[in-house]
Amino acid sequence: MTMDSIDIKTLANLYSEMLRIRLIEEAIADEYTKQEMRCPTHLCIGQEAIAAGVCNNLHIKDKVFSGHRAHGHYLAKGGDLNAFIAELYGCANGCSRGYGGSMHITDLDAGFVGSTPIVGGTIPLAAGSAWRSKLLGDDDISVVFFGDGCFEEGVLHESLTFAKLHQLPILFVCENNLYSVYTQLKERQSDSRSIAQIASAHGIKTLTGDGNDVLMVDNITKNSIEHIKKNNGPVFLELFTYRWLEHCGPYDDDELKYRPEGELNSWKEKCPVNKASLLLKETLSLDFFKQLELEIKSEIKQAFELAKQCPKPVLNQQGELAHYA
Repeated sequence: MTMDSIDIKTLANLYSEMLRIRLIEEAIADEYTKQEMRCPTHLCIGQEAIAAGVCNNLHIKDKVFSGHRAHGHYLAKGGDLNAFIAELYGCANGCSRGYGGSMHITDLDAGFVGSTPIVGGTIPLAAGSAWRSKLLGDDDISVVFFGDGCFEEGVLHESLTFAKLHQLPILFVCENNLYSVYTQLKERQSDSRSIAQIASAHGIKTLTGDGNDVLMVDNITKNSIEHIKKNNGPVFLELFTYRWLEHCGPYDDDELKYRPEGELNSWKEKCPVNKASLLLKETLSLDFFKQLELEIKSEIKQAFELAKQCPKPVLNQQGELAHYA
């Protein structure tokens, strides 16, 4: 890809979103070790391009659903950073009022309907959301993010069948990072067919791509949404990426040896943030990168300061939210 073929403004916006997600996740990893965030957290470091590239093509009214590794999706969809960090600290002014923590994020103002740690749990909800849009004749679409492990859940296949049968306005986004916790894809699914081939067998338009190339993700999503908006039914994306840290938590876990030797480093060399920055550095000055990082870090610092001072939820005898502490 040559610089002449790239929309610099678009790439700069996508890079900014990816860098913001990366720096936020790194800050969470640093703060998490202080034991003040008492919720399990699944960080998406290494997978930022999919969230940024997909959500760049969505409107606020479009509905997004996700799973346990949802931080990037929420932030890229326009979620409020202060409310998000407050949620991780169990604060009453968090986006889920302190009830949800890292894995149960919801913010209807941002069009982020919800995430859940139940594998595949939000997929039928997204299909139901798309069904509602179809019945009401709305112009919005529903998008659901999930990992390759969800492809082993029957509810995903049921939802694919239902979505195609009724030509629902839904985009299925499979973030294939090759692992379900500690188990490699080849140990869970047959290598005689790909995930995309099975999705296509449901009759759904299916596309694959490099999930670490944010411009590719942006373009493939744009084409998918155009297909959906023409009442052509759902689209399934299989995007290949890789998580850098442990399945759950803030640490590197390469010493556990469940990944082949050198695999993690080879994927780090494909870093989506670095890939975009190298292209931009051919055109933009170093001041752009320095100023952007300073602005994001200042925003993050303020969000953590506010969260550490925020009120905690107080429940009444019925277990309902009574007031702020």
